[in-house]
Amino acid sequence: MTVQKIAWRSFLPNFCVSDQNPSPKPKKPAVSKQASFQRLSASDLSSSTLSEDLSISLAGSDLHVFTVGELKVITQSFSSSNFLGEGGFGPVHKGFIDDKLRPGLKAQPVAVKLLDLEGMQGHREWLTEVIFLGQLRHPHLVKLIGYCCEDEQRLLVYEYMPRGSLENQLFRRYTVSLPWSARMKIALGAAKGLAFLHEAEKPVIYRDFKASNILLDSDYTPKLSDFGLAKDGPEGDETHVSTRVMGTQGYAAPEYIMTGHLTAASDVYSFGVVLLELITGRRSVDKTRPNREQNLADWARPQLKDPRKLRRILDPRLEGQYSEMGAQKAAQLAYHCLSYRPKLRPTISSVVKTLEPLQDFDDIPSGPFVYTVPADLQKENVKDESRGQRETKKDRESDSHRNRRGHRNHRTRSPKSQTMYSESTALKQNLRNGLNSPVTPEN
Repeated sequence: MTVQKIAWRSFLPNFCVSDQNPSPKPKKPAVSKQASFQRLSASDLSSSTLSEDLSISLAGSDLHVFTVGELKVITQSFSSSNFLGEGGFGPVHKGFIDDKLRPGLKAQPVAVKLLDLEGMQGHREWLTEVIFLGQLRHPHLVKLIGYCCEDEQRLLVYEYMPRGSLENQLFRRYTVSLPWSARMKIALGAAKGLAFLHEAEKPVIYRDFKASNILLDSDYTPKLSDFGLAKDGPEGDETHVSTRVMGTQGYAAPEYIMTGHLTAASDVYSFGVVLLELITGRRSVDKTRPNREQNLADWARPQLKDPRKLRRILDPRLEGQYSEMGAQKAAQLAYHCLSYRPKLRPTISSVVKTLEPLQDFDDIPSGPFVYTVPADLQKENVKDESRGQRETKKDRESDSHRNRRGHRNHRTRSPKSQTMYSESTALKQNLRNGLNSPVTPEN
């Protein structure tokens, strides 16, 4: 059976064409020069009132339109030495831009994301990301510097985030564990990013809030990335947005999975899952664990309100170096965010207010982690020690008696070794698993 590959160009709007032999396009001052920039929606591009050229439609957004040739130069032809990783969209490579590439460019490292033509996402997700990130600016949203739309090629150019994703920092094997203070900083910054989206003049529902979409700067400042599944939120009298269910297993809100009704509360649920990952050090879904522990939210939520149970599920890699009061408050917040009833979840602005005080707790222990032997074990330890001493004394008396009687065998029995109690805090193995559910372009 032969599968014929149909080029995107045959059915795309005219604004995505090769830079070769470009046809002149009339300028539209009314679109390119606006006193107050009105944010466009992804659906607006189907309107015949907009320019056919995406760069003109997004005038004022400070986006650069790159060619494939320019992006090959800055990434050394997408060299494997510059490879950063790969997600549902496609591979990501590091590059460097400056005014030598194009006048006016700020010299800086960048991340270039190349759409995988055989991947799960496509032109619609690429276009959605350009529309949203091209117009939205916030300290906790990753900055989109430019894009490339040439023939079938779809590329995005972002600011470079040195520490990669929260997923890598939290679950990567053989790395130093994230400190508690860094975890709370990440939670607060990510919540502020969501609050900016939810409270915008035109609200935005992120729809794919997860650890792999939270990128970290050198000082652990978090920034939300990957807006391919973002949707304009309900406006006016609308209570929700009806849409096809898409996202990632373990993070999606239960009511969204059941009904396809998308609200800001859906993002709050996903935030609760990520907060739970920060608290426990476990993945949202982990098929390597026992059945009842595989879904993190279902397993952990009942234990979040009991301080004794909470201690047992806290990330052991923290080695006791966390704020006990802060952990309890963060756990209570996660409990409410993960409510099965959307109306009982806090708004994201309330989440920000709850997290802000958790940055300043001063009850985090200082110094190395020391395991304290429980009292009952200490008693057993003392008994074992005294028993060992008594048996050692008996052995010595017996040997002395045998020596006096002229026995040739002078070997003595070794005293029983003292029982020692210790606790290892070795990293648990977190196998990378394919948890992303198939992402299908909406109709």
